[in-house]
Amino acid sequence: MKRESLAAYGFLFPALILLSIFVVFPIGLGSLLSLFRYNAVSQPHFVGIGNFKEIFSDPVARTALFNSILYLIVVPVLQLGSILLALLLNREMKGIRIFRMLFYIPVVTSIVVVALAWKWLLAENGLLNGVLLSIHLIRNPIHWLTDPSIALYSVMLVTLWKGLGYYMVIYLAGLQGIDPQYEEAAKLDGASSLQIFRRITIPLLKPTIAFCTMISCIAALKVFAEIYVMTEGGPLYSTTTAVYDIFDLFMNQLRLGYASSLGVILAVVIGLLSYLNYRFFKQGGFEAY
Repeated sequence: MKRESLAAYGFLFPALILLSIFVVFPIGLGSLLSLFRYNAVSQPHFVGIGNFKEIFSDPVARTALFNSILYLIVVPVLQLGSILLALLLNREMKGIRIFRMLFYIPVVTSIVVVALAWKWLLAENGLLNGVLLSIHLIRNPIHWLTDPSIALYSVMLVTLWKGLGYYMVIYLAGLQGIDPQYEEAAKLDGASSLQIFRRITIPLLKPTIAFCTMISCIAALKVFAEIYVMTEGGPLYSTTTAVYDIFDLFMNQLRLGYASSLGVILAVVIGLLSYLNYRFFKQGGFEAY
């Protein structure tokens, strides 16, 4: 038994070393750095929880945290759209694999390429405004990325478009893992397609929904590339998220300790949200649905 345990630890050891170097050590260093005022030039100055107090009085940091939480709006839309798309493609018909491949292409496309393409599409003189003007749906171009009231939602659209195919594949695997006998039995009992979806498909997909919801919430709170490429946090900080603010504080302003404290707060928010998501699905989730 000891020999088997030693062999197991031997195989785990390289992965544990890498995990310690690239995950555990940065987390510990960042948490420690959050207690100091440090600019990478002068000596670190211990301020305790001073950085955290400053965050809650800093309008930019508060806006960034609010925008990150607001970005979670994309999660239910993304999950519902992915489930419906998976249901649509979970059938045997001619050419279905081509459709699946087409929906998955955005997933394997670089996020930088995707963001640049959408930045062009959503520009004031871009393709989307051109089409809407040509069919007389709008009279003046819409400022998708320069209007503070809609810029963040425009970026959300890109996240939604890119993520649909990824979660669709996961839900498709979950649907194909459901025994078709359940649906056949329900049809024999006279259940409609909507009743089968509500009472059989959704409950049996609950583990998949829990997993996809959790990772999509984490991804939404950590969104960065779309913001960096499309808006750089503007206009008027309307698209500045917590991760983008951390990047700006760390790389441009050299406020390393302050950036670390914002990162700690974001980590706590992600941990709390993950816990609530876990408790929700553990205690029943969609059973009331």
